[in-house]
Amino acid sequence: MFVHKTKLVKSSVALAFFAMVTSCGPAIHNSPAKMWVTMPDKSELLKERPVKGTPSEDHLQLVINPENKYQSIDGFGYTLTGGSAMHIANMSAPAREKLLKELFGTVEGSIGVSYLRISVGASDLDELVFSYDDVPDGQTDINLDKFDLGYDKKYLIPVLKQILSIYPEIKILGSPWSAPVWMKTNGDTRGGSLKLQYYGAYAKYLAKYVQEMKIQGITIHALTVQNEPLHPGNNPSMFMPAADQKNFVRDYLGPEFEKEGIKTKIIIYDHNADRPEYPISILDDPQAAKYIDGSAFHLYGGTVDAISKVHEAHPDKNLYFTEQWVGAPGKFTKEFNWHIENLIIGAPRNWCKTVLEWNLAADENQDPHTDRGGCDRCLGAVTITGDNYTREPAYYIIAQASKFVRPGAVRIESNIPQDLPNVAYTTPEGKTVAIIQNKADGQRNIDITAGTKKVSITLKAGEVTTLIF
Repeated sequence: MFVHKTKLVKSSVALAFFAMVTSCGPAIHNSPAKMWVTMPDKSELLKERPVKGTPSEDHLQLVINPENKYQSIDGFGYTLTGGSAMHIANMSAPAREKLLKELFGTVEGSIGVSYLRISVGASDLDELVFSYDDVPDGQTDINLDKFDLGYDKKYLIPVLKQILSIYPEIKILGSPWSAPVWMKTNGDTRGGSLKLQYYGAYAKYLAKYVQEMKIQGITIHALTVQNEPLHPGNNPSMFMPAADQKNFVRDYLGPEFEKEGIKTKIIIYDHNADRPEYPISILDDPQAAKYIDGSAFHLYGGTVDAISKVHEAHPDKNLYFTEQWVGAPGKFTKEFNWHIENLIIGAPRNWCKTVLEWNLAADENQDPHTDRGGCDRCLGAVTITGDNYTREPAYYIIAQASKFVRPGAVRIESNIPQDLPNVAYTTPEGKTVAIIQNKADGQRNIDITAGTKKVSITLKAGEVTTLIF
């Protein structure tokens, strides 16, 4: 990805004023520094705490360099599965409005979710399996005459429209779990591959999906080619090795989007960090790469730093983190600590523009899910029971970033003192945001410097803070 560094040109008057302000204290922001903390024992959950402390050479020194800029951020959020949409849609109107404003609003009391992933057709967290072009066994529909958004009109689309009324700027990523069964080698929703003879029809199917959603007032910002292409065990699912995905994008999907004037970004891979060679091998083909915006990752295998291998091989392409689950019953300490370090801090430090948790909502039984391979232990960010909801670990994992690191923020350089993972950003308003995790067994006193700004904070053992100054 390309990073544009802004050159600041100051007049002598401005420099004099700048020096005057900085001489009055360690920071030059218009409002006092603020911090929001979460403790893994849940004694504090995204609680605002005063920033107070005196710098000392004995403190840990966290140095942020705002001049070294990296990727811009598209957003933090969740997958709005069909099951999530069903539970939300079945709430009473006042309860649904309250929940959605808390999740997607940008005012006090909201957590500012700014990016959503949805399934193209069913995922394994739907109450039933469907595509947008299901026909009787033995029949085909190459011209897509029977294409219809169908079941998504019942829950998903109405909920998306309400979310858009609350936060119109939200970005939406679509991911298919499977092509229609008549296009597949095994004629089944689970497993199998896309038949070569239907590559063209499937490209038209995905293009038509983007167009039909647009008619509904929903813009699909980006599309991954296949969810977890190397895991054909879900229901639905489809196996798509790298060579097949390369050919599909290069010869069919890319040209189809181009022909139809579709601006939706094409994102490849959408699977674990243990196979960076999968997207690299596709991007190595310049004819395929010209249609591709970037690559997406999960972390059920591999380590988060492997994502940077794709950036190193193709620095002109973007990277996205698109899925990680919290397994029921959701042990808060374990899940919060791991996800903050690896996703909220680790994924952006390895060039990702999004961090998305799986999934937004489920009920107290982790329903619905499909049979023959649907996830029966996927804990939602909120557990919905009637009109009531419980905030689960993924709610706070994402909120620690989404509330403060808004779209358009740019990651900037920061060092990593011992046992102090962190990631830093500069916002469009010129503020510095740092998310810091204290992995040490004891309290840490930290001096944080960003250019001419400096604050001192104290973090308890295990504490995570988002600092704005």
